[in-house]
Amino acid sequence: WIRVPNLASHLLGRAVKAVKADWYQRYGSPVFLLESFVNPAYFTGTSYRASNWVYAGTTRGYSLGNEGYEYHGNFKEVYVYVVERDFRSIIGCQQQSFPRRCPTQRKKEEADYMMIQKADYHPDLIDWEWLTPEVVGEFAEELVRFHDEFRHVFGRSEHYILGENYLQGLLSNIPRKNTEATTLEYLGSARVRSMQKFISNYRWEDSLMLAEAKSMISGLVAEENGMLTVDESGIPKKGKESVGVARQYCGNTGKVDNCQVGVFVGYTGEAGYGLIDRALYMHKSWFEEDHRERREKCRIPEDLEFKTKNRIALDLLRENLNSGQFQAGWVGFDAGFGSDHNFRDAIDLLDVYYLGSIKSNTQVWLKRPEIRIPAYSGKGRPATNPQVVEGEALAISVAEIADEPDLAWDVVVLAEGAKGPVIAKMCFIRVVESIDGLPGKDLWLILRKDANGKLRYAFSNAPADIPEEQLKRAITMRWPIEQCFEDGKKYLGMDHYEHRGWLAWHRHMTYVILALTFLLRLRLKLKKSSRH
Repeated sequence: WIRVPNLASHLLGRAVKAVKADWYQRYGSPVFLLESFVNPAYFTGTSYRASNWVYAGTTRGYSLGNEGYEYHGNFKEVYVYVVERDFRSIIGCQQQSFPRRCPTQRKKEEADYMMIQKADYHPDLIDWEWLTPEVVGEFAEELVRFHDEFRHVFGRSEHYILGENYLQGLLSNIPRKNTEATTLEYLGSARVRSMQKFISNYRWEDSLMLAEAKSMISGLVAEENGMLTVDESGIPKKGKESVGVARQYCGNTGKVDNCQVGVFVGYTGEAGYGLIDRALYMHKSWFEEDHRERREKCRIPEDLEFKTKNRIALDLLRENLNSGQFQAGWVGFDAGFGSDHNFRDAIDLLDVYYLGSIKSNTQVWLKRPEIRIPAYSGKGRPATNPQVVEGEALAISVAEIADEPDLAWDVVVLAEGAKGPVIAKMCFIRVVESIDGLPGKDLWLILRKDANGKLRYAFSNAPADIPEEQLKRAITMRWPIEQCFEDGKKYLGMDHYEHRGWLAWHRHMTYVILALTFLLRLRLKLKKSSRH
């Protein structure tokens, strides 16, 4: 590629000049206005603006087919070139200056079309076919009204405007949704520093914003038998200055990597799901003396103490269960938490059922073995700890159980996906967990074999007489938090941030939660409208 400065705007200027001459030659009258369309998924319109074209709005996502206008959801930006400055008086329109491109209006419209493009969000969640231009046109205002519900958390109107832009930047089509890129796109270079300070240290109540978002999600989807889910999400980072960054296991890359790790809580109900809480895991190395300067630069609270990810998860779950906002009959978690029997026991004390993934080498008994304290042999100290009686069956791994040829597998439809039903085979077996070689609690072992042959294993503390249908339902409620991570990273810039501080990380994730909440509310609204 050879980059020629201003080539595009030069060619546009030559084209305008040629069109004016050709039009007059063909039709015998001057041309007043020229119109062009730009696909924002691929182009930014910079060349048009540099050539004095004026941004006039967006299309409504329709095209003219054989049977009239058909909705396709691919929005285009409309640019107009004013050939005759007095065109309004010539054609009899009210005299006023031609509208200039307003960054605020543009960002609202781009947030609008981003959220309804099939390519950018999950079309299987919304019936796109029935959407009318009127409904499409309401989406941008819907986003403005949504953010306005959080106006009271900001001390100044400037902060409110910056916050609205931050949210709309996350919902936009911009490839990289870091602070600088979104601010340059919508507010201009003069506001980049203000936006960075807005996230990093301006005074506004982000904790109150999160509390309001929780209340909103609760009102939308909370139910008696819902599920609170907890999971971690790793975000790779370069360098050593970002808060909490360390060489640790990163689920995003599947290996030990230089990354930050966040612990997140989600909620799943019959009507929908969303993220509701977040906390940054601070690797233990950050509490050593040689990290003191970094802690100060990142403005980490002085009273912050080291907590394991499992402790953070447990504290978040307790806090949200005790809040009374989220009724939950279940708690779900992955193998990083489920393989820790102390974590499972702590969840057991919260008066909820759990469904926790476990590792394939987890040991169990199919029948509770007899244990006793060995008889005194007459030598040394007498034994005080019980042992499994000799001759009892040995504990085996859950992977060995899954290999048994006589297992009764049920075919279960887990969900209705965009490409058809998601099907898996499942088997439910009562087992006794092995804790340090001794029998522990009676639990459900849930074996799941996906269509690709991959095996998954989970424990549940649900009672022995629980209907299997309830266990199957619990399994379907476990995955949405992973979907939130996928949506957040694929569409909402969850991992695009470049902030280094403690407060900025939590504020960014709060805005990601807001973006997911807005999409949840929008989907529910569209589903409700489609039924009428």
